[in-house]
Amino acid sequence: MEIIYFLIPIALVLVAGIVAGLFWAVKSGQFDDMEGPAHQILMDEEVYPEKKTDKNKADKQKQQKK
Repeated sequence: MEIIYFLIPIALVLVAGIVAGLFWAVKSGQFDDMEGPAHQILMDEEVYPEKKTDKNKADKQKQQKK
């Protein structure tokens, strides 16, 4: 019976921590766009397009080799 006096406060602290973590996640915007990343995977577009300068450098190198 004495263990209950120890386990109940520990359970309450654990629940309070979980609730605080949930409120932090909602406040910081973790649940704002739940479907966007899932749809982004299916798109054929490049997420990080190549820089034009890198492409120009590659073209110049090809021309110099010819």
